[in-house]
Formats: sequence, C-alpha cells, structure tokens
Amino acid sequence: MVLERNEIILNRYRKISEMRAEGIDPFPHKFDPTHKSKEILDNAEELIKSKEKVRVAGRIMSIRSFGKAAFFHIMDGVGRIQIHIRKGSTPDRDREIFQRYIDSGDIVGVEGEVFRTKTGEVTVLAERLVLLAKAVRPLPEKWHGLRDREIRYRQRYVDLIVNEDVRRTFIQRTQIINSMRQYLNEKGYLEVETPMMQPVYGGAMARPFITHHHALDMTLYLRIAPELYHKRLVVGGFEKVYEINRNFRNEGISTVHNPEFTMLELYTAYWDYRDTLLLVEDLLKHIAREVLGTLTFTYDKDEIDFSGEWQRLTILEAIKKHTGIELNWDQPQQEVLRVVAPVVEASAKELQELTTDELIMLLFESKVEEQLIQPTFVMEFPRSLSPLAKASADNPAVAERFELFIARLEIANAYTELNDPEEQYEIFKEQARKRQDGVVDAFMMDEDYIRALEYGLPPTSGLGIGIDRLVMLLTNRQSIREVILFPHLRPERPEDNPETV
Repeated sequence: MVLERNEIILNRYRKISEMRAEGIDPFPHKFDPTHKSKEILDNAEELIKSKEKVRVAGRIMSIRSFGKAAFFHIMDGVGRIQIHIRKGSTPDRDREIFQRYIDSGDIVGVEGEVFRTKTGEVTVLAERLVLLAKAVRPLPEKWHGLRDREIRYRQRYVDLIVNEDVRRTFIQRTQIINSMRQYLNEKGYLEVETPMMQPVYGGAMARPFITHHHALDMTLYLRIAPELYHKRLVVGGFEKVYEINRNFRNEGISTVHNPEFTMLELYTAYWDYRDTLLLVEDLLKHIAREVLGTLTFTYDKDEIDFSGEWQRLTILEAIKKHTGIELNWDQPQQEVLRVVAPVVEASAKELQELTTDELIMLLFESKVEEQLIQPTFVMEFPRSLSPLAKASADNPAVAERFELFIARLEIANAYTELNDPEEQYEIFKEQARKRQDGVVDAFMMDEDYIRALEYGLPPTSGLGIGIDRLVMLLTNRQSIREVILFPHLRPERPEDNPETV
C-alpha cells in the first residue's frame, strides 16, 4: 500500500520541519495531566471557586479563532472540554505556536484555571499550551464525520476519534466482559487459559486455520474451541472452570460471523444441561442490570424483555409453534422430506442426501430461528449432530443440549457432556470416516482426549456464549463488525496481499 500525500498532509509535514528548525519538539516525551475532562466538568464550581490550576490533555476536535483569542475543544478518554486562549493570559510564545502550527486533530496539553464563559460553558483558560503530537492527517470533515463503513472498519482509530457512539459501544463491550467475569468469579469458577495452537483441533464442527511450528517440525491448528482442554481440566480435578478468549474458524464472513471471535467457554462438574440453563439465564440478567441498568431494551426494531422466566421449547415444539408442522425424530426420511421440501430453499438433490435429523434441523434453522425474538431456550437437539453431548436418558435420539436464541441471534450453546470413553471413541472413529469422505469440518481423532476420559470425567455440563453476538445484542448493533475493534477485511488492493508480493 502506498500512502497518499495530498497538499494538506504535505503542508503539515512542512510545519513539523519548521518547528524543528525553531527548536520546537512536535512530539515531546511526556505530559502529566492532573484532571480528565469529566472531572473538571463534574467539579467545575469547586475548581472555579478555589482557582485551582488544572492540567488536561487531549485531541483538538474543533477551533474557533478570533485573532487575539481562540476557543477550541479537546477530547480525552472520557469526554470533551473547551479551552480558551487569549492575549494577556496565555504566553505570547504559546499563542504564536498555536496560531502558526496547531491544527484540528493535534494532541495538546493545557494548564490553567477553570471558568465559565458568558454562555455558561465550563472552560479552561490556557496559561500554558504544549503541543504533544502533531497530527499530519486531517480528521474527517466536521459535519459529515466518518460514515463509510469500509473506511470505518479499516481505520478504526479514526472511527473512534470522530464517532462517540462507536467509543461507547467498545466501552460497553469491556463492561459486559467485566460483569461476566465478576459474576463467574463470585460463583467460584476458576479462570483458565488453554492452548490457542493445538496439535489436534476439536470441540466444534468447523474448518481450522493451519500453521507450522518449525522448531518441532509439526503442523498446528488455531483452535476452533477450547472444549476438549477444559474437560481435561475437569478430569484433573478443577470442578468449575471458564475461559474468555479467541476462537478461530476458517469459514465465511457475515453480519454474525467473523473468522476470529471471542467466546466464553465454561464447564461445571456434577451438573447437567438444565443446571447450566439456569446459570445462563441468571448470568445474562445480571449483565443487563449491571451494564444497561434495565432488563428491557431495544434491539433493531424489537423490544427485548429479559424479565421473568425465559421460554423453553424443544426443537420439535418450536417447529410446531412457528410453522404448524408436526414432526418426530423417528419418522422415515422420505416422509420428513415430503413435508420439508416445499418450505425450504434447497435443491431436490441436496435434500435427498440429508437424514431425518438433518432435514428437521434445516427446517428449524431456515424457518424458526428467524422468529425467535424474546429469549428462548431451544432444547433436545438430535444426538447424531451433537458428537460431544450425552444422549437424553428419556429419548436416546436426542442429546441433552440447548441453544439460546435472542432477537434471532444464537447466543449460547450448552449440553451435558458425553463422558463414556468407549462411546466417545466410536463417535470419533465415525467422524474420522467422514473426514476421509471429504467432510472438512468433521472432528479429528483425539486419542489423548479419550485417554483423559478413561481416567474418569465426572458428570459435567459445558457452555459456550458468543461474546461478540452478546455485545451486538446489548449495544443494539446489527453487524458483528460493529463490536469487533479490528474485524477481518480483504486487502485494500489485491497487490497489498502479502501472498502476492
């Protein structure tokens, strides 16, 4: 990529050269603020009365100059405040530097007393002004800001400068994760860290990213899930563990998918999925209260209500409720096919190759998920499509598994863990056969995990919550790229791809 240098940028570089020629450092090493903008605004009357000098630093967002006087606003990490420069109060040299060299976007430090203008705005009268970093590139045009999504995601640093609502979203993201962590710590869960690079990937059905470790001369995979390592920890005696960290899946990008994403993964010994269901409901209510201050909020055009007991439906109940179609897991494939084919978008050839379980899930995913607005636990997934979950004691055709849907988003997935090593080994062998048949997202054989199970995994329930989607929900963002600071994008130009260099 070649950086463009227009006349504005070249002029600012000239200013830097001129400042250095005059012995002015455009990038000094340090400044010690005594106050943030919000502190000054919150304590304005006391600061005005005491005439206490404050030091504040931030980026200049706008300038209004009137010859011998000027007003400008600076933005720091918590807000904005107005600064006033005037003859007789601000040193002549500082005013001269301001007039000759300083532009919107520059980062400055200011020292002075606090006062109110005639319009009542809290302002700092600059008795000292220091340029801390010269911005060579101008900020986006004042009235239009930065609206182009491609540029916003690619240049998130500019997006954060000029769009206050974007900054607020990422502050809330941190608050959501902090609230989650606090809740789990207080419940006695141990936060752990497990490998990002794994010799055998597992825990989900997804295509991995592949890398090579040169010192060990071995292939490694970026993890698609930490699940199998967490259950090893439960075998080792850690009865309540969780991890908030990245997973990587080499798959498509959409409004709800990013190849690198953040998950909460959690395991609890001696629980089944019903216990985890109660935990999830309580956890998300706790986060909503802590971060939003309410259990009711808007997502897109829908009012979401977290209060009360959340709806619980089996997959078959959800299908009947939202489509009117009544099905059973033991129905012949052709019979289910005749019901499903007219209402889903797929070719006859594709549908003919699907099993009864797969046809029912296709119907659910294409016609039911989009109707799940209020929090709904969908339970009893087909056992054949849940290779790490325990079969239901009441119906071996289904797994003790649920997914939580809110505002059409799948937020959580949980199940009672399969802890029979022999059964798990047979499932892994079947998955290995599928891999040989070309199913790229089938599980790998993990013999060490089977060995761990042979030492004894107590009854355990596991949970995964998609942090990015949860943040989307609670901040009312309709794209996952809006809640990931630096989402993955194509190169700006094909020649910028390192693979082509």
